[in-house]
Order: sequence, then structure tokens, then C-alpha cells
Amino acid sequence: MPANLTFRGISIDATDVAAQARFWSEVLGWNAHPAPDGTVTLAPTDGSAYVITIRPVDTPKPGQNKIHFDLTTDSPVAMAATVQRALDAGGRLIDIGQTEADGHEVLADPEGNELCIIEPGNRFLADTGTIGAINCDGTQALGYFWSQALGWPLVWDQDEETAIQSPAGGSKITWSGPPLLPRYERDRIRFDVSTTDLDQARTALSALGATEIDASTMRDLDGNEFTLTQVPPAG
Repeated sequence: MPANLTFRGISIDATDVAAQARFWSEVLGWNAHPAPDGTVTLAPTDGSAYVITIRPVDTPKPGQNKIHFDLTTDSPVAMAATVQRALDAGGRLIDIGQTEADGHEVLADPEGNELCIIEPGNRFLADTGTIGAINCDGTQALGYFWSQALGWPLVWDQDEETAIQSPAGGSKITWSGPPLLPRYERDRIRFDVSTTDLDQARTALSALGATEIDASTMRDLDGNEFTLTQVPPAG
């Protein structure tokens, strides 16, 4: 049974929603839309088919995230400008073990969430959008899980690393394989998916190995939380 899912986007928990929304809006060039419930949704301006939702929480980031963004650039000048834009918006350069030979820059946003700014000429992320990859810590099996759940084909499957991409193009979602990062009580950055038939989607996802947490939240094969929302059929 197909899960009939749509990838709605990414949720990011924040203790200062306004500051986080301002940072990501300035870095990505996406438009910020505050909501009465305290969340801010960032809507794409580059043709991406998903949103980023910043959600208020009281707890600070506990450690390295299992999900981060890889931002693309098309020239050395553009790469330097993106780094500077992130720094001006409240980000900072960080060291997570990368070397100069890696070519990319690693930064953190104002609340410490990691992001990478990728050097121009990266062929794997060519023609993907401002966010070239949603880069995830996870097993090979998890890549297979999301490929089946979303109906997105595998575009990389080697050495326990996997990646999928919508048939329509856009950002790739990648999984780095073992060893995995430590797990904390709460996943600060999570997938948001939607369906027109919640019961059918839950049944299909459970058959793939997901488990239910509550009416709107499940865990994938690796134990990562994701949000499942019902939406009305198109039209």
C-alpha cells in the first residue's frame, strides 16, 4: 500500500523564533510568514516545493543535529557572499572536523544549528536549488524507507550512503550512513510530511517500519521523529 505522502518541509525548534526566522530568511532569501501560534513559516523564492517552519521551544540545543542544510553556490564570489551574509545575520564559523581540502565552509546559526556552504562546481548538487541537500545522519535502510514512503527514487546508494530526490527535481535528501550521532530526547530538526488520508498513511508507514508516537507524530526506522499532517485533497 503506498503511503501517499507529500514532503511538506522541515521544522526547526528555536528558543528565539524571530531571530531564527530572520537568520534563515536572510541567508536563503525566503519570505517569512509569522502565524498566531508563534511559529514562523519560511516560504521559498527559488522554486523549492517545501517550506521551513520555525517552532518555539524552551529548551536549548543539546548537541550536534542529525539534520543540516547544504547550501549551494555557483561561483567563489557567491560562496564568499553567502558566508558573509550568514555571519552578518548572526551566524558563526565552526569546526566539526572538516579540513581545508574539503572545500566547503561549516557554520552555525544563532542557536548553534549546523549548516554547510558548498563550494561551486559540486556536481552532485548541480541544479538542486538554494538548499542543495537536506543532509541527514542515518542508515542506508532509512534512505530506502523514505524512498518508498515518498515515492522518490534513489539517486545515490554507495558505501551505506544514500540519497533521494523528487522526480520533479529540487533539494536532495541524503543519509550519511554509520557511525551515527548520539540521540537526544528531542529531535530539534524534523521532517514534516502530509497526506490526504491519515489512516492509510499511518498503516503504510507502519508497514515500512515506522512507529506511532501520537496522532500527528511518528518515528522512522532510526528513531527520528517526523510530523504527519492531514490535508484536504487538491481541488
